[in-house]
Amino acid sequence: MDAEDQFPPFKTLTRPQRRVIGTLIEKGLTTPGSYPLTLKAVVTGCNQTSNREPITNYSEGAALETLDDLAALGLAAEVHTAGGRAAKYRHLVRKRLTITEPQIAVLAELMLRGRQSLGELRARASRMVPIASLEDLREALDGLMEMGFVSADGPLERRGATVDHALYPPNEAPPAAPAASPAAAASPGSARPASAGPAVDPEELAALKEANEELRTELAELTDRVGQLADALDDLRRDLGVT
Repeated sequence: MDAEDQFPPFKTLTRPQRRVIGTLIEKGLTTPGSYPLTLKAVVTGCNQTSNREPITNYSEGAALETLDDLAALGLAAEVHTAGGRAAKYRHLVRKRLTITEPQIAVLAELMLRGRQSLGELRARASRMVPIASLEDLREALDGLMEMGFVSADGPLERRGATVDHALYPPNEAPPAAPAASPAAAASPGSARPASAGPAVDPEELAALKEANEELRTELAELTDRVGQLADALDDLRRDLGVT
């Protein structure tokens, strides 16, 4: 019996479920030597202040309850390692979904931080799995959108497009997509209002937008490098028993 027959289908996850499963995926890819995670490590990973939005303060009891819920969905499991005294936990997303490495990293990143531009998402997900280009990211997103796990506020080829996971339950309204700029919203044949400023050279505007996107990507990469250092410090403190 495969996982799809053994467990109920899922299309939504609660906020704690998304945070826990996203953390398990992230740590499995970024710190495989410390994976599977103890309950304490799960809590630390969920509540860390880097690479998370929003910041949380889950207790071990809340995390354990969420892990039990995820186990009931076939998305997580408790494992016992040889010589290990404490129970550890791992995700089972690959058993539930036919999903590529870039796709699982992208989905985890969206569950951990929510809506993002494509440039931000590529930079951040690449700390888990290399994503060489925006075209590679779009390919991963296309598959996730077909499965119903990701949504976009417009065509992925549109400059400034943003994406988010589509796992919000009915009682949790997803954050609104950013409003389109007046230039993007206007139809090609519409007249410019008389009160508008001087016309902008389309090529110059496109160049500025491209430069802005590159800067946003570089900033996201730098922010994530700082976050990785903070994560490594948290892991070292945990290993040394320093709070």
